[in-house]
Amino acid sequence: MPAMQTAPTALVPAVRFIPIAQAVATGPNTHCSKCHLKDLCLPRGLDSADVRRLDTLMFAQRRLKEGQALYHEGEGFHFLYAVRSGTFKSVVSSRDGREQVTSFHMAGEMMGLDGLAHGKHASGSIALEDAEVCAIPYVQLATLAARSAELQQVVSRLMSREIVREHGLMMLLGGMSAEERLAAFLLNLSRRLQARGYSPSEFHLRMSRAEIGSYLGMTLETVSRTFSAFQQQRLLEVDKKHVRIVDLEGLERAFAGKLQ
Repeated sequence: MPAMQTAPTALVPAVRFIPIAQAVATGPNTHCSKCHLKDLCLPRGLDSADVRRLDTLMFAQRRLKEGQALYHEGEGFHFLYAVRSGTFKSVVSSRDGREQVTSFHMAGEMMGLDGLAHGKHASGSIALEDAEVCAIPYVQLATLAARSAELQQVVSRLMSREIVREHGLMMLLGGMSAEERLAAFLLNLSRRLQARGYSPSEFHLRMSRAEIGSYLGMTLETVSRTFSAFQQQRLLEVDKKHVRIVDLEGLERAFAGKLQ
């Protein structure tokens, strides 16, 4: 599978650390307490007092075009990013220069946690469609967390989710057939969309077949063949990137043992 070309760094400047008083220069600001994604994002589980503390940060927003990089592999870590709209893929480069997709992120999810360990991002993040993020200054977030046990737990939970995600990917790539991998991917996507108020059975894939294959450890041909097999089994209807799960319960039952 050929590597996807990303925009040169010079054309896609990364968000830089900006004092809160100057944050308006990067674009509109937002408050966690007023965000429609607060029940999915950073404020989830916090009481009103801690949410008000987050509001003092006035996170700067950034808009990206399809194909634009939010940050690059090896770039210095300064921000966590909350996805307000759109879809992103996280990618790493293999030794032979090929791109490996390690995750997909959608509205309400956090990105950038891979930079915590060594102060540099271990992967890059690229918008799969026009998108918008909140840039959360990590130093200031950590300062707030030091004053609140609940906020410390939120930050710890975010890091724990990253560990669980990595473990889940290892299980996905190591112990499942092609059909089981694709079923797990589609059901996971279905549940994430449902949590955001969208249809769990009919959606438009923002990622290509090649990107799905890179994430699942499958060739493009195997991904396409597996989609066709699901259609023949009358589990799915597929029209290019538009997917309709005809038998959601059947898809879950068929792979229930592996998907636990």
